[in-house]
Amino acid sequence: MIQKLYSERFKYRTPLQTSPRCRERVKSQILNIQKVYFSTIFSIFLLCLLFLAVGCQPQKQAQTPPLQVKVVRVVSGQTFEVLGMGDQPNLISQVRLIGIEAPDLRQRPWGDDSKTSLESLIAEQPVTLEFDVEAKDKIGRTLAYIWKDKILLNEQMVRNGSALFIARSPNHKYDLKLERAQQWARLMGKGIWNPEKPMRVSPSEFRRVNR
Repeated sequence: MIQKLYSERFKYRTPLQTSPRCRERVKSQILNIQKVYFSTIFSIFLLCLLFLAVGCQPQKQAQTPPLQVKVVRVVSGQTFEVLGMGDQPNLISQVRLIGIEAPDLRQRPWGDDSKTSLESLIAEQPVTLEFDVEAKDKIGRTLAYIWKDKILLNEQMVRNGSALFIARSPNHKYDLKLERAQQWARLMGKGIWNPEKPMRVSPSEFRRVNR
């Protein structure tokens, strides 16, 4: 009797049926969840790469603020000596102009002319030194741009045809100014660009051959 009642109770039960439309909806929801999941994982991965790249970049060194000094001697068209740098006020320091290459003193008459040109601009006068990324060259000279009366004298030396513009990493602050000054000097035939008596060998090549 019990068995009969049990059979009658479940006689009309059928397995759960789902419509095709319902199945498509569930499938679409699952795909959307998967897309969101993988999109989130990919975004996290990109953020990790970004943080890693930023962390691996070298830190820029704080640049020294401009410094006023007095010129005591001009060595060449690109190098001079000053007082007023460092902790010892009477210490003489040598400064090399950034972005230019003056003729070697043995390259006559251009070497002497270049030195004379720089002397006329700065000899025994107060000037302001401005610095770039690299502070010193390989032989210990301070690397600087030199300003007087709001005029960039590195640029003036190139514009006068008293020096070549030479770009050297990592000091590129005024490369565009210097390059334009050289273009003007060449166009006007100034100094080393004088068509009647041009300097045909660069200073670096001259020094390499005449060591």
